[in-house]
Amino acid sequence: QVQLVESGGGLVQAGGSLRLSCAASGRTFSTYYMGWFRQAPGKEREFVAGINWSGGSTYYADSVKGRFTISRDNAKNTVYLQMNSLKPEDTAAYYCAADRTVVAGWTPSGMDYWGKGTLVTVSS
Repeated sequence: QVQLVESGGGLVQAGGSLRLSCAASGRTFSTYYMGWFRQAPGKEREFVAGINWSGGSTYYADSVKGRFTISRDNAKNTVYLQMNSLKPEDTAAYYCAADRTVVAGWTPSGMDYWGKGTLVTVSS
């Protein structure tokens, strides 16, 4: 069982930056793939970024490549999402998720555990 708690969301102007954090409970954090997803009002939840258990491999949606960076600190049981050059279309609730294998790919239905989300609002 893994419990996830996101933080770091807020209101920022277009072009600005935010760093999201996701704190995980449990001693097995380092064995999980971790991902960030987002859901805008009226839209489906979508993949944003993912990272493997060691942090050696990262994955990004095309819409955030070059602007967002995912990282993890296994000693602190925490995964981060650094978001730069934010755009109004990045406005959404951002969720942290964990999965042992991501054999189904980085899809919402394939993730085992979810946080409750943190809201990011980018004003134009």
